Amino acid sequence: MTRGERRVLWVGLAFISPWIIGFLTFTVYPLAAALYYSFCDYDILSNPVWVGTLNYRDLVADHVFWRSLYNTLRYATFFLPLGMLLSLLVAILLTQSIKGRSVFRLTYFLPCLVPVVASAMIWLWMFNSRFGLLNRALAKMGIDGPNWLTDPHWAMPSLILMSLWGIGNMIVIYLATLHDVPKHIYESTDMDGASFGRKLWHITVPMISPVIYFNLIMGLIGSLQVFVQPYIMVPDGGINRSALFYTVYLYEHAFSYLNMGYASAMACILFLLIFFLTWMATCSIQKRIYYAGE
Repeated sequence: MTRGERRVLWVGLAFISPWIIGFLTFTVYPLAAALYYSFCDYDILSNPVWVGTLNYRDLVADHVFWRSLYNTLRYATFFLPLGMLLSLLVAILLTQSIKGRSVFRLTYFLPCLVPVVASAMIWLWMFNSRFGLLNRALAKMGIDGPNWLTDPHWAMPSLILMSLWGIGNMIVIYLATLHDVPKHIYESTDMDGASFGRKLWHITVPMISPVIYFNLIMGLIGSLQVFVQPYIMVPDGGINRSALFYTVYLYEHAFSYLNMGYASAMACILFLLIFFLTWMATCSIQKRIYYAGE
């Protein structure tokens, strides 16, 4: 490199140095520290003691760990497809020429502007078995409503139902890409007499497949990391740990029991799980994604 090229290089590094320092401090170091602490007995208050794979071996024998993992995967299995399908259908409806369309768009996106803690408290009141809005509405129809958050059979469905209330982000992303689908393709299929279902499956879905893939990956990561709602609404995990989520159990070990080494091992396993599921999703659908620029 010439002297001028080295000078340009150092100037460029100086401009991006705040990002490099932030990335190393808030991303690389926490990842490396979590990996190291996962092999240690560490309670935050004293120096970590190397114990090898003891934390991971304890996880294998911890039935509560497996229960929390099962609950989280169960939540993701139901919420993710329901959320993606419902948000896509709502977005398609919001592209139609109807009166008050902007009001409907605002209404569906409004829950995303509400702080997560505030929305959890609202739903906590709505799910109240005695005074909640849902059970009062069911009572007027002659139906005895369940104990939504305390019944082990209804706790998980309740959290899934509440999460579907906040799919406004997916709807907005779908709306943005639906307007980019060429109109002349729909007009050609209308002349051929194609039904709504055929146009949806053979035109809309392929044309917006990159956005579907994006929402799938982001929804997968978010559903496996859900924390605030179950922590506030079912702080003890419910009866028989029916609503104990992985991140809540991790939080308990880290900050309630000060078992940071154990929690770090759980965090590493969650990272590997998300990485594996993301890789599987990418490999399974990458050949079905249509990019207009290719």
